[in-house]
Amino acid sequence: MTDSPAPLADPHLRYDASEGIRDIVVLGSTGSIGTQAVDLVLRNPDRFRVTALSAAGGRVGLLAEQAYLLKVGTVAVAREDVVPQLREALTAQYGAEPLPEILAGPDAATELAASACHTVLNGITGSIGLAPTLAALGAGRTLALANKESLIVGGPLVKALAKPGQIIPVDSEHAALFQALAAGSRSEVRKLVVTASGGPFRGRTKAELARVTPEDALAHPTWAMGPVITVNSATLVNKGLEVIEAHLLYDIPFERIEVVVHPQSYVHSMVEFVDGSTLAQATPPDMRGPIAIGLGWPERVPDAASGFDWTKASSWEFFPLDNEAFPAVGLARHVGQLAGTAPAVFNAANEECVGAFLKGGLPFNAIMETVTAVVAEHGSPARGTSLTLGNVLEAETWARIRSRELVAKATAEARA
Repeated sequence: MTDSPAPLADPHLRYDASEGIRDIVVLGSTGSIGTQAVDLVLRNPDRFRVTALSAAGGRVGLLAEQAYLLKVGTVAVAREDVVPQLREALTAQYGAEPLPEILAGPDAATELAASACHTVLNGITGSIGLAPTLAALGAGRTLALANKESLIVGGPLVKALAKPGQIIPVDSEHAALFQALAAGSRSEVRKLVVTASGGPFRGRTKAELARVTPEDALAHPTWAMGPVITVNSATLVNKGLEVIEAHLLYDIPFERIEVVVHPQSYVHSMVEFVDGSTLAQATPPDMRGPIAIGLGWPERVPDAASGFDWTKASSWEFFPLDNEAFPAVGLARHVGQLAGTAPAVFNAANEECVGAFLKGGLPFNAIMETVTAVVAEHGSPARGTSLTLGNVLEAETWARIRSRELVAKATAEARA
């Protein structure tokens, strides 16, 4: 393995070396990542300034409050129908002061991603984050990437646009790998070790998982996240997506990316080097640390998150992954190796099945059974450099329709 070309996320490179206060655009500002990013910016006004915010539109009161506190110039919502509510909420915050510009519609976040700024933080959930990711990269912005789905479903498209070092990962696992990789060159890396908490069902057998409920799946023992990501953590789909993401970000072959279960979530991931040394990045579970890496790199933000209290005893455990009970990681490796539109099909089918599970229309184990069936039926007809955004969107649409058909069939059979 050589040290060129440079991987998408390279801690040895600095894409934009400008100093001073960094102008930030936050996409998905009312979600988990976005709210923590806003908190970090408000605590560090000498380092960061948010110029624009985007959100889906379900929490217009919070969006208006964020806009006022940050004094942003532009606010965007994906839902055009909530613009009157947003304007009313902004007026309540701003009073007689001029309101920020309001953008609305499915392309609003993409427009913001290409606006003038230093860094775009993409905290959108789901593959709808792909277009903003491509827009930010095309406009030459540094991309703090929390939206793993955009890289997974559009890997070749992202790689074709991104300059070396232009992407800074914000996932806790990939921020950990990013930092540990700074200790050596890519040719010295033997393997990447991605840690998983194991979610709420660690230690359960496949038979035991057949009886779990949406409420059970949403009770994550470590992290507070949105419902889709929380269920993905319960199925370990999230970890499978992270394996694909690590492959794309760091150009490490799939066979040299391992997953290990670490219930305490203190060690966020590890890099093993060819001399047998393993470097682990560890902090108490808190996404403000990875967000600070994404916004501030190569400089660290003091007190971004809390450190360990080494005066107290603690135990750190590591367990092998149970691939029989949690087949998602193995399937993710498979679709990652297929490449082309296979990852997009995997992700879209999973989103549909998770939605059905949360509504009580699909058993927990049937999530992965259905996704596996959809992936097998589709294959990957669009591969390599021939992949286009149209290919991705077409594959996603097909996967969603086919997943709904299979879910409806399974529901009908269960009721018969």
